[in-house]
Amino acid sequence: MALPLLGPDDPPPFETLNAGGASRALVVCDHASCRIPAALGTLGVSEIERTEHIGWDLGAGAVARRLSSLLDAPAVLAGYSRLVIDCNRPEAAPDRIPAASDTVPVPGNVGLEQADVDARIAEIFTPYHDAIAAALERMTASGSLPVLVAVHSFTPQLVDGDPRPWEIGICWDKDRRMADPLIERLRADGLLVGANEPYDFGVLTDYTVPVHAESRGLPSLLIEIRNNEIRSAKAVETWAVRLAGHIRALLDLPESQRLERFAE
Repeated sequence: MALPLLGPDDPPPFETLNAGGASRALVVCDHASCRIPAALGTLGVSEIERTEHIGWDLGAGAVARRLSSLLDAPAVLAGYSRLVIDCNRPEAAPDRIPAASDTVPVPGNVGLEQADVDARIAEIFTPYHDAIAAALERMTASGSLPVLVAVHSFTPQLVDGDPRPWEIGICWDKDRRMADPLIERLRADGLLVGANEPYDFGVLTDYTVPVHAESRGLPSLLIEIRNNEIRSAKAVETWAVRLAGHIRALLDLPESQRLERFAE
């Protein structure tokens, strides 16, 4: 039997902000932290690498925090690095606990026993998603129809990839009723906006929006900001203010105020 993963000095697996916020938006951030539980050491990855894009979504947590404040919205932020377990990957995803990320080896993830995998799921992945589900249930019980807003960031270029020119990408799976108007509004701001770029949805690449929003028929947004756009407090504020204004407008749209289910 594996020992408990999180020790008494480790922070909780998620952080909840503004739980009683009045907004219909629920802000979530799957990759808000680059923290690793003390029991896992460094996973064999240098601090420089852990604190770059392979370890978390740089700036995304900061934007999520400001959106929570600006919108008066509840928020749930994941508490540990995507190198420990990726909170936006389904069970079958090969990179849920990555052996390497963007060509960087992660030795501490190689040759894991099933008990070790189960501990990461039970102590980090599941509590985070339970917190999102609980927040949605609270909001629904209060009489509002929640809108899930997932905040991510992306690196300007992967080691083996092409440059990514988009300043921001808006992604969707089956439900694009919120994505399309946000893309239109951001392009009107003069921004280069990716539509399902730099990532498209897939059965092995996304968990949070399909499970928490689409399965419930809830409207949702998945926002990807290029991380060199949000590496300073001033830049985070600029993006958060811009996005908050657009999200407020989207919350008034009729399509954001109804349940809608999509065929598999």
